[in-house]
Amino acid sequence: MPTSVVRQLVVQPISAEAFQPFGQVIFASPDGARFCPDDAQLCLDRGIPRFYIMRLHQRGRQFSRITRHRQCTQCLGSLEGKDWLIAVAPPSELDQPELEAIAAFHIPGTCFIKLNLGTWHAGPYFDQDTVDFYNLELSDTNLIDHQTHDFRQSHGIQFELVG
Repeated sequence: MPTSVVRQLVVQPISAEAFQPFGQVIFASPDGARFCPDDAQLCLDRGIPRFYIMRLHQRGRQFSRITRHRQCTQCLGSLEGKDWLIAVAPPSELDQPELEAIAAFHIPGTCFIKLNLGTWHAGPYFDQDTVDFYNLELSDTNLIDHQTHDFRQSHGIQFELVG
């Protein structure tokens, strides 16, 4: 495995405005509210939607690999109100995200995120031993729509989420 330099990414609190280049933040709304632009704007028409609970075990806060899905949006949210972290970069036509465009967010357990088509993402990351996540994507997303870039191989760097 190639050696790498660690680049720190400062985690920022999530807000609808700050997360807009990457997707949407979905907060609770009153029962009976009509569909509006604050609701997740989904693209799940290219296959069979899959909604499941994904169990993840703590993997630290460092990564070199980042992934995107071009065929569907993806929604993630933790169960039990647990906070978590994610690194993202906006969609682009390039085969890798731009280094300076990568951002990291702290996501409270009181909301979900929707990743836009093609949004690069690494995570979820968290400090607890195990966290369960709601995950909405397509049934074959991880088989046919899973492009990954490894910054350790291409640039000799990995990222660490701090703050």
